[in-house]
Amino acid sequence: MQDFNQTVPIDEVGVKERVSRLNSRSIKKESKVQALKMALSMVDLTTLEGMDTPGKVIQLCQKAKEPHAEMPDLPTVAAVCVYPSMVKTAYKALRGTDINVASVATAFPSGMATFEAKIEETRQVVENGADEVDMVISRGEFLRGNYDYVFEEIAAVKEAAGEAHLKVILETGELQTFENIRKASDLAMEAGADFIKTSTGKVQPAATQPVTLVMLEAIRDYYYETDRMVGMKPAGGIRKAKQALQYLVLVKETLGADWLTPEYFRFGASSLANDLLLQIVKQSTGVYQSELYFSND
Repeated sequence: MQDFNQTVPIDEVGVKERVSRLNSRSIKKESKVQALKMALSMVDLTTLEGMDTPGKVIQLCQKAKEPHAEMPDLPTVAAVCVYPSMVKTAYKALRGTDINVASVATAFPSGMATFEAKIEETRQVVENGADEVDMVISRGEFLRGNYDYVFEEIAAVKEAAGEAHLKVILETGELQTFENIRKASDLAMEAGADFIKTSTGKVQPAATQPVTLVMLEAIRDYYYETDRMVGMKPAGGIRKAKQALQYLVLVKETLGADWLTPEYFRFGASSLANDLLLQIVKQSTGVYQSELYFSND
């Protein structure tokens, strides 16, 4: 196992300059609709609120299956992400589709539960129908330098998840430095993560492009060393189609086109889908619709 007490130095100025250069690139008009539809297919449509109800989750699943009824050729989203108590509802609503059920777990969003409780919750959500598990790392243990604990916890959750894909949420807004984010990314991948994910969406800052670039570079280096492709999921604060396309450029230029699929790249979002639909309709018809034109699920 890698010695995680060693730190990979990160050139913060260089990271931000690279993001700025990539953001200056434009997507040709004829490719824009294709890129917008690609981004829509990568969305994990998410509801993680204390007032979630079965009815709200069922509505969200319907939107996942049919993002906009007047454009039946649109792709479906990649997954619907819910709390553990709503997994059975989502599983039933999405049965017979290719849309995955994703469940947060391990005492989301704080991660403040016993090791045994986290493992039991993971097993339960998979048993109830989750195809994907979004776990949170123990940030307190990580910041104390207890890297072995964090590694073993991720590995144990991965084992408990079985066939389900494991997304490991770093909660980058609490990790304080790019060096810590890089270290947590390396640790999560070595422990078995199928995806690494920026944030819970409950802590600010959530996903940012510089943080995502640091994580993408960790994925690239890990792939060069192991030949194993790990996915990436920025989550929290990505609300506009323009932002989504900028993230796709980051992925393409850092990891290559092989990562530009829902299998390896996702957006964790609740409102992004509507802005993508707004822009797709604009590109197709030449006319902007009101935001009220789309369901607010």
